[in-house]
Amino acid sequence: MAVHGTTEATAVRTPNRGLRWLRRHIVAIAGLCTLGYLILPNIVVMVFSFNKPNGRFNYQWQRFSTDAWRDPCGVADLCGSLGLSLQLALWATLGATVLGTMIAFALARYRFRARSGVNTLIFLPMAMPEVVMAASLATLFLNMGIQFGFWTILIAHIMFCLSFVVTAVKARVMSMDPRLEQAAQDLYASPLQTFLRVTLPIAAPGIASGALLSFALSFDDFIITNFNAGSTVTFPMFVWGSAQRGTPVQINVIGTAMFLVAVVCVVVGQLAGARKRSKRS
Repeated sequence: MAVHGTTEATAVRTPNRGLRWLRRHIVAIAGLCTLGYLILPNIVVMVFSFNKPNGRFNYQWQRFSTDAWRDPCGVADLCGSLGLSLQLALWATLGATVLGTMIAFALARYRFRARSGVNTLIFLPMAMPEVVMAASLATLFLNMGIQFGFWTILIAHIMFCLSFVVTAVKARVMSMDPRLEQAAQDLYASPLQTFLRVTLPIAAPGIASGALLSFALSFDDFIITNFNAGSTVTFPMFVWGSAQRGTPVQINVIGTAMFLVAVVCVVVGQLAGARKRSKRS
């Protein structure tokens, strides 16, 4: 009877132990499943960058090949459209970051009559559908007689990315401790020195996050670009046009390279942050 009772107690404790383990790790499991779901398309793109399809469409695995990696610009106008998208993204990031940072400081630090209205207008590009903003900008450029091309795309991208920069920088500025700036002023620092040595370093993470988000949004945008590009072809537009005729493997190569560069940047940033924290401790 004692042996039988011990067996039943063990059988009862074992499921309970498994449930306790599952409860302790449910968040980590859910996070890993979500991460795998997000990374899966990138893995598919990476795998098919080594494919050599028999036809025009790179949708079915045929045989392993590194031809596309050895000649990533083998498709006409692919690298040209990629360079144009990178150039647009860099200039749009610069313009949106500078303007967005100034707007964020103005909204967070100063009180003026139209402040609430400006706050509402800032969030409109984030709330409205991209197609509405794209059509509105196209109508504006047509009425003003501006020829579609590089500059119309750049203006549209800066306007679209501006709201994201303002949101990121404003959240960082509003969380700053004003006593740090007051301490700098008490130590006879000029307003410029206080801004450069105290305010700007504290706000730098928000500015950097807004800039990175702007670069990603500008480089990846298709809807706004398609409405305001005219005959100019960016990389997303090239991918969309190629999909109608047959997707070349080089597109997967470019996508894989960009994914790997992003991963390296994130890893380097995490390692640098961990190194700084270890030095402080």
